Amino acid sequence: MELNKLTIREAMSGLRAKKFSSEELTLACLKAIEERDSEINAFITVDGEGAVKSARGIDKRLAAGEELHDLAGIPVAVKDIFNTMGVRSTCASPILRDFVPPYDATVIELLKQKGMVMIGKTNMDEFACGASTEHSCFGVTRNPHNTERVSGGSSGGSAAALAANMSIYSLGTDTGGSIRQPASFCGVHGLKVTYGRVSRSGVTSLASSWDTIGPFARNTEDIATILQVLAGKDRRDLTTSPKEVPNYADFLSQDIKGMTIGLPKEYFGEGVDTEVSEAIKNKVSQLEKSGLNVKEVTLPYTKYAVSVYYITMPAELSANLERFDAIRYGKKPEDTPHNMIEYYFNARGEGFGDEIKRRIMIGTYALSAGYYDAYYKRAMKVRTRIIEDFKKVFEDVDVLVAPVSPFVAFKVGEMVNDPLAMYMSDALTIPASAAGIPALSVPVASNNEGMPIGMQIIAPQFEEGRCLKLGHALDNLK
Repeated sequence: MELNKLTIREAMSGLRAKKFSSEELTLACLKAIEERDSEINAFITVDGEGAVKSARGIDKRLAAGEELHDLAGIPVAVKDIFNTMGVRSTCASPILRDFVPPYDATVIELLKQKGMVMIGKTNMDEFACGASTEHSCFGVTRNPHNTERVSGGSSGGSAAALAANMSIYSLGTDTGGSIRQPASFCGVHGLKVTYGRVSRSGVTSLASSWDTIGPFARNTEDIATILQVLAGKDRRDLTTSPKEVPNYADFLSQDIKGMTIGLPKEYFGEGVDTEVSEAIKNKVSQLEKSGLNVKEVTLPYTKYAVSVYYITMPAELSANLERFDAIRYGKKPEDTPHNMIEYYFNARGEGFGDEIKRRIMIGTYALSAGYYDAYYKRAMKVRTRIIEDFKKVFEDVDVLVAPVSPFVAFKVGEMVNDPLAMYMSDALTIPASAAGIPALSVPVASNNEGMPIGMQIIAPQFEEGRCLKLGHALDNLK
């Protein structure tokens, strides 16, 4: 039995049956990191000592007969955008290379209360800006299925760590597709939650009206287990909803017969690789045999989603990154400034990478006097139309099913010098983000080169249960 390849459910059952200890489980993951991470580069920081200490604490509690949560003693990898008290949190940026936060993000607190064993902090695109984890000051994260290809982004390290069996589950963030796309590229499950379902407190902001927190796991059942802990109202994040959190495990046992799934024609058109679209359609045909109804639908404003995102997201990013001045915290500039203006220029010039600078300039321009109405305000009006598109279509269908990405993982360096091509890799994930609705990425096939293909299940606001219900059915298709 290879412990580091277990699901959460299998690991939890083994721990309770005393077939192995949390320490043995943790050491198996640390061994995998030692063996493979030199070629994959999934981690920025590995906290082996802290992980083993936490695992031993869980083992003592289990030995004493204490009833513990399903996540107790299960090793997790955490994207390096979450504040983790006492463990550096860099956002993969030079300006925060040595920053050690004095407090935990809310979701880290919640997991610690359940007995979390954090194996380390994972690589990402700098400040979560990117679709390939190539924009990191710690180097690119490579795909475990083929190290010549990217792992996706911006949560590429978290997806790769799980796919390479270096953790049992992992955490990421999804602003325009940063959980779903790397999950698809790496062949694991990843959930983007409804905006406001999970607290963002203590997680460095990219675009405040878009950012969401979510899990990666090996199956839908594990996704439900993690979400149950993360979801809910948080007094530190006023955007979190007071809406009651259901028991997500209940959805896994529900029959999918009679559900109506919509196939949005815009997600299967020009630019989508034939192997990808055929893989999704073949899986839908299998679902039809299980008693599902399938209906073709249209989301006409989908074609504007990328444009909306790359106006509003940089605008919010430029405002959020104003706080990084290298005065209160962050790397001080190496060149001695003569005044404060020069200090800011030097600190940010040295501390921000090229992609961050590009997006700050776009965002600042979009918010500047004379251009706010023409760009940001107009984009937000179109975003409202995208939201209305989804509301209308969900009157006729229970969920939408589509590819996660127009293509499988591309080669390292293939798009890094072509920002527009890179931005289009999120063309099928951004619409759900614009609408603030949940979407689950489920691996359903591989292309002729053995690279994973993910299916995206999209549901109405706060209906993560529908995603889990259909995702679990997909996991169990023969």
